[in-house]
Amino acid sequence: MPADYLASARKQFAYYKLLGDQTFAQVADEQLFWQPNPACNSMASIVKHLWGNMLSRWTDFLASDGEKPWRAREAEFDNDLTTRAAVLAQWEAGWQCLFAALDELAEADLGRTIYIRNQGHTVLEAINRQLAHYPYHVGQLVLLGKLLQGEAWQSLSIPRGDSVAYNAEKFARPPHQEHFTDEKLKR
Repeated sequence: MPADYLASARKQFAYYKLLGDQTFAQVADEQLFWQPNPACNSMASIVKHLWGNMLSRWTDFLASDGEKPWRAREAEFDNDLTTRAAVLAQWEAGWQCLFAALDELAEADLGRTIYIRNQGHTVLEAINRQLAHYPYHVGQLVLLGKLLQGEAWQSLSIPRGDSVAYNAEKFARPPHQEHFTDEKLKR
């Protein structure tokens, strides 16, 4: 295993946080609460769910089960946040909790066992579990943003029609070692 796994995981999480940040910057306040239909979550509800999950999973990460007794998962899907400030406060609090826990870990911790709902995971597996879960929901946020903004949406990736130029620029440089998020996170 590479010695820089934790740094790489942190960059991955930061990248997905950035995609959410860039999505929120493109939508109006009232759009944070829009639901395409009653079976779908609003951006605010998705944020509330991520916040609840992050606080539960990353608080006391190495010492207590990741599904805390105080977590009210079902309530996370109630569309009861009413302001952009409230949505963004929960968004930031969840990520702050995650990054604080990651920053306390050492590579030697990766093989330790932690529990989520009484199921053992190595720390590495638990991190990977969340690296799959959070991008799933960030993708939902981005899709909602794209649906709401339509033609006004500013791409968060390589815009349509720009792939050839983008790749030409990348291949014009000599091969080098770089995390794929480094370029995006520097902006």
